[in-house]
Amino acid sequence: MSMSSSAAEPTAYGAEVQSGYSRVRDATASYRVLDSAVAKGYPASVAQCLSDPTHGAMGYHHVNRGYVDNKIELDKPEILLYERKADGSYGLNGVEYIIPYRVWPKDSVPPKLMGRDMLKSEPLQLWYTHMWVWTPNSAGLFADWNPAVKCRTT
Repeated sequence: MSMSSSAAEPTAYGAEVQSGYSRVRDATASYRVLDSAVAKGYPASVAQCLSDPTHGAMGYHHVNRGYVDNKIELDKPEILLYERKADGSYGLNGVEYIIPYRVWPKDSVPPKLMGRDMLKSEPLQLWYTHMWVWTPNSAGLFADWNPAVKCRTT
């Protein structure tokens, strides 16, 4: 699918993605408050905000190590993607699902998420998929970078 602006909306996809999108939003709604995510095993702080000068940012990757294994559970994203707002608070933008190569070898058939093949990250040695469920992404619902997300230093 090309990454047109319509690809930012779950309605641009089939029923499996639309249903999955709703499940992820329901599962992560309480995590819009960082303290709720911390109570479920996500770290309170992350040192680095990932950004790209051309494509936008991903934000702070809060990884729940207890969820990192050989399966994907929509209701338990391995990573929550936060952005520091101008007032210093954190806002939840999206999620990322990951499976390390050590438990799903890179030369095997890709794992699937909502009927879509997960992507490979050779540098990180894992399969991954981003999903922008709380901040719309003009680059696409599953794009790596989000032009609307910023990495603020203060």
